Amino acid sequence: MAEYVEVRFKGNQRHVFPRPEDCDLSLGDWVVAERDSGKTVGRISLMGVLAEMKASCCSGSRVLRRVTEGDLKIHRENGERERQAFRVCEERIGERGLEMKLVDVECNFDSGRLTFFFTAAQRVDFRALVRDLASIFKTRIELRQIGVRDEAKRMSGLGSCGRSFCCSSFLTEFEPVTLKMAREQHLSPNPTKISGACGRLMCCLVYERELYREASQKLPRVGSKVSWNGHEGTVSKVDIFSEMVDVAADDGTVERIPGDKLRGGRERLPRRLFRRRADSRGKKGEGRTEKKGGGGGGGGSE
Repeated sequence: MAEYVEVRFKGNQRHVFPRPEDCDLSLGDWVVAERDSGKTVGRISLMGVLAEMKASCCSGSRVLRRVTEGDLKIHRENGERERQAFRVCEERIGERGLEMKLVDVECNFDSGRLTFFFTAAQRVDFRALVRDLASIFKTRIELRQIGVRDEAKRMSGLGSCGRSFCCSSFLTEFEPVTLKMAREQHLSPNPTKISGACGRLMCCLVYERELYREASQKLPRVGSKVSWNGHEGTVSKVDIFSEMVDVAADDGTVERIPGDKLRGGRERLPRRLFRRRADSRGKKGEGRTEKKGGGGGGGGSE
């Protein structure tokens, strides 16, 4: 029997819990779990080895039981309350002219708190909005500002690859992503081609970075001087998958040569001695960095 289970909650939040001994669970079962935020209904998304690999991030909370008909009824009622709260909050935001975008609403299992998630370009004074919502719903209200990457994770969708967003399907945390990673993988520096739906650099730029870095250490650099069989030339292109290198001779001819047949090539020539097409080089400068977590300013409650 699996020792751990991963449960997915609303907003594509995933947590790993120890498997309760007194409850026989299967993949896809709906359960009631106790977290720091209180009781929540979720669905088992992983069991067995894959869940055990994530056991290091076990929150220490627990799965209470498989859902009952009464639990499902409460869950549906909370869902309707969340939809109503979303509509009301959007109306109040418009009436007060607040520069913020409402993303999602969560109602905890016992209806003791409503949490509103929003994005904003800067910090927003939402104290009056909190008072409005508290007077309407007669419960504790919390507003939490999140970043655009967290918004994409909560809302989910399809990326340019045709698959679900990585952040909403399997990533547990965000890593810093820079334009330097794109240059190392010989990708276009055009932001429209390497940015995700959130408008930030795609998380998948991190996945193959180490492969490219290791391969680049075995092959000469573009723009460097190399020699082979008594000939000399300048590296114009490198194919790390086939480990072949295009070398331009002084007479203008280009020859494709295996990388292990070349000597030198680790030092670049000065720019004035080797001119390459500007569109293959991209703009000079360090890339912008996406901070880990993508979180926004903060939150407030009443």
